[in-house]
Amino acid sequence: MATSSDTVPAPPGLRRESGPAAGPPRIVPRRHLGRLLSAAAGLLVLAMILNSVVRNDAFQWDVVGRYFTSAAVLDGLLLTLWLTAAVTVLGFLLGTPLAVMRLSGNPVLRTLAWGYVWVFRSTPLLVQLLFWFNIGALYPTLGLGIPFGPEFVTVRTVNLLGPTLTAVIGLTLHEAAYAAEVVRGGILSVDPGQTEAAQALGLSRRRTLRRVVIPQAMRSIVPTAGNMLIGTLKGTSIVSVLAVHDLLHSVQLVYNQTYQIIPLLLVATLWYIAVTTVLSAGQYYVERYYARGTSRALPPTPLQRLRGRLAAAGGRVRTATATDARPVTGGDR
Repeated sequence: MATSSDTVPAPPGLRRESGPAAGPPRIVPRRHLGRLLSAAAGLLVLAMILNSVVRNDAFQWDVVGRYFTSAAVLDGLLLTLWLTAAVTVLGFLLGTPLAVMRLSGNPVLRTLAWGYVWVFRSTPLLVQLLFWFNIGALYPTLGLGIPFGPEFVTVRTVNLLGPTLTAVIGLTLHEAAYAAEVVRGGILSVDPGQTEAAQALGLSRRRTLRRVVIPQAMRSIVPTAGNMLIGTLKGTSIVSVLAVHDLLHSVQLVYNQTYQIIPLLLVATLWYIAVTTVLSAGQYYVERYYARGTSRALPPTPLQRLRGRLAAAGGRVRTATATDARPVTGGDR
């Protein structure tokens, strides 16, 4: 028969502490040697890359720092941000009705929407921009008047469509084709029972789409729309072929004068990375907002996880300090 003085060996992974101040058993996680080795190899490769980038004089980091906040670069950055915001908003404003038309029971509307998406998704963006930039060769003048009758207002296309407006039109029409498919996929992801329940309550088709279907479809729309937003930000660099003074074109103007190509391209790269990082963080919180109701508790944000780890580390430090400061009694000797 076991007595009170007998000791029971702890199972593997369970560490016991002896003494009057011993707490509950503490589980020690299993160590994976392969994970440690792969992590060490990854950190070694990263350190080698960073060392080669920082210590390579060909990058000319002093030139990068000098032009990073220059007036020409910041003006190009502002135009890039403006183009990204305008094209994204206008693209989804045009793409949402196209998505509804794709799902319509009217065969004419459905065919027209499909044809629009087919044409603009099948043509490269650069070709579309060059086509709109040379639209004056097809329509030298644009007029407003009575069909097959007199025209009240006439304007030359060259005077109406400048490089920036041409870029907005071309990018928006291209963006709308993809936005239509994103919205259509989000609508199709909603359970049809939701629509049937709304119709049973007497809601109109438009009200059902606006109050029931779209809010639930946003969980599927937001991730893809965020990727499209980031893609649009980078895709605006293609308007440099139209001499639009975006970020890339502004950088090109500078290095065409100074011949410092690599550091100026690094300036553009760092700005694109910075803006993309901000947009990715915003996308994370928008996705979190529309994920409400899908689970009982949302996963903690990175800031909340950091706070939790700091609080846990502080608790362990206080516990260790209190244990070391505990007075020695006769039973501890």
